[in-house]
Amino acid sequence: MDFGTVSSGALILGLVQGVTEFLPVSSSGHLSLAKIIASFDNVPMAYDIVLHAATLMAVVIYFARDIVSILFEWFYGFVNANARRWAGWRFGWAVIVGTLVTAPFGILLKPLVTSAASDLLWLGVNFTVTGLLLLSSRFISEGDAAVDTRSGILIGLLQGIAVFPGISRSGATIWGGLVSGISRRDAFKFSFLLSVPAVTGAVLLELYDLGLPGFAASLPEGWIWGAAAAFCSGMISLILLAKLVLSDRLWVFSLYCFALGGFAIFYSLMGASFG
Repeated sequence: MDFGTVSSGALILGLVQGVTEFLPVSSSGHLSLAKIIASFDNVPMAYDIVLHAATLMAVVIYFARDIVSILFEWFYGFVNANARRWAGWRFGWAVIVGTLVTAPFGILLKPLVTSAASDLLWLGVNFTVTGLLLLSSRFISEGDAAVDTRSGILIGLLQGIAVFPGISRSGATIWGGLVSGISRRDAFKFSFLLSVPAVTGAVLLELYDLGLPGFAASLPEGWIWGAAAAFCSGMISLILLAKLVLSDRLWVFSLYCFALGGFAIFYSLMGASFG
């Protein structure tokens, strides 16, 4: 089915992106699965960019106060030695280091990631891995360590691995924060602050490759409604995830990931056996 001929396709993928972008269930995995199951062909890269930009905007608005505070404290740390003991100084450097660790993954693994996005077996295995990470979070005691460059390196590494569809970026990075010994609140906050430069960079790179004229021309009918759906549902997902992380119930999503992973693996094997 040609995606460009389906007026509801943009809205469907917009909702899928918004609902799953922040919940620890992998939005890229869901988008890939939705495209395969719904047989959407020729989904333009420009539309993927729009959806990621819409959910990025939701993150920036949700964490606006934290972003302003961290930027102020980080910049102030260059002119005031006392400010270097503030949380914003540590957060700022942790985000920078984590981003530098993440960046090579998106560039070096792009061909493999593109291949994995169209392979149901890959998706099923990755959803299962996400489920295992989330389930194990139930047994990690909450710590009180400060966010620093060491935790930034580990969480940045996990964010890089999460470029593979089916590996949840939020799930992997929040899990990494908990393993690092930082509080659930800081793990949640740092996970999404770290995503801002990574997603911004990815969007700008894809936009550069397409060029503005090509980008605008390839947007599907109804793209604006899909973007609005991604933004609104993304905000709701952020609020829900915050409550679940702070109440130590992140693990409940493991059940969903196991079920979805099992479905994808079964569907793949049955397709292969009948094909």
